[in-house]
Amino acid sequence: MPWETRSTIVGRKATAALVAVLLAGAAVALAEAPQPPPKVPSESAAGQPLPRARVGVYYFEGWAGRHKLADTAAWAKNAPTHLTERLLKEFADREPIWGWRDDSLPIMEQQIAWAADDGVDFFSFCWYWSKDEKAIREDPKHTGLELYLKAKNNARLRFCLMIANHAGFLLQGTEEWKKAADLWIPYLRHKQYVTVGGRPLLIIFNPGNGDQAGFEYLQQAARKAGLPGVAVAACGEGSVTTGYTHRTRYNVVPGWFKGPEAHQYQELFEAHKAEWRGSPDQPCIPALAAGWDSRPWEGPEGYKPCWYYPDRTPEQFASFVRQTIAWMEKNPAQTTAEKLMLIFAWNEYGEGGWLAPTKGDPDAKYLKALRSVVRPDAVGKPRAVRP
Repeated sequence: MPWETRSTIVGRKATAALVAVLLAGAAVALAEAPQPPPKVPSESAAGQPLPRARVGVYYFEGWAGRHKLADTAAWAKNAPTHLTERLLKEFADREPIWGWRDDSLPIMEQQIAWAADDGVDFFSFCWYWSKDEKAIREDPKHTGLELYLKAKNNARLRFCLMIANHAGFLLQGTEEWKKAADLWIPYLRHKQYVTVGGRPLLIIFNPGNGDQAGFEYLQQAARKAGLPGVAVAACGEGSVTTGYTHRTRYNVVPGWFKGPEAHQYQELFEAHKAEWRGSPDQPCIPALAAGWDSRPWEGPEGYKPCWYYPDRTPEQFASFVRQTIAWMEKNPAQTTAEKLMLIFAWNEYGEGGWLAPTKGDPDAKYLKALRSVVRPDAVGKPRAVRP
């Protein structure tokens, strides 16, 4: 090979190597530099208009398992864990159209279809801690989550976890938070898991005992699992220093344990609205209640009497959803680019907050109200055929 040719080849190789080094350095610099949040598209991949907001609904699985009175009370023989005699007899209109039990795959697939058709973007499943991992696996309150993961139509609806960090299921100390994080990671990696700014969303009830070292471990574990980190939302006040990246609420209940007084649904909405505040450092995911009336769960072994809000209507609910979205559109620096919002709840029949179709609302008027605001392009179109 002539020397000139060899020199040319060597020169080209050197140039290519230098370019590769420069490109690699640029890539590292870009990776380390703060990145703007991902742009939220205005249309879906199919060219359809996206909903005005990404609406999540809390899903409480109290409607599976075996009731503690199953062997001693006739009414409880086939009852799920959180059914009460008062709910069964005095508030029978709250019974879902599929019955009080929802612990079967066909019923979960029906629920996914109802929710997805009417503007719900994701279920936020309540998840309960225990020091005994076997108890976590066998907890009937996780039945809905596991059925969702098996549902053949779960691609229609996303999901996230709401960690029910309260009495009886309270996470205490760094080691418990670390063990819980290891259990959460497989869910966070699921393709249908909700993300905020590219990070999976984890909601923490009762954030006051959040553990900074535990959250740091969670972030490290997420990155080891190939995730860009975790968006951790506090239900209430949670500091950025501790590790809370967002704020939201499960619900807000004026008149908690203050006696059985009837109040206006408007008051309940105003209490939630007062909690809508965020910042670029800790965006707010605004929450809204579909209602509150815990009388079926009140009694000697249940809640103390609370205020309740019996005058709710689908029209009021639609107005409140509209106002929630308007707040996000007016205050983009205080909320998420995805316009996430949360509703209490899909199926809190005992506490009086639900959107699921019931015997008292077989036409799902509240879901239709949600659809009219979030997916106005779909108003008048038939719902999908139920599984």
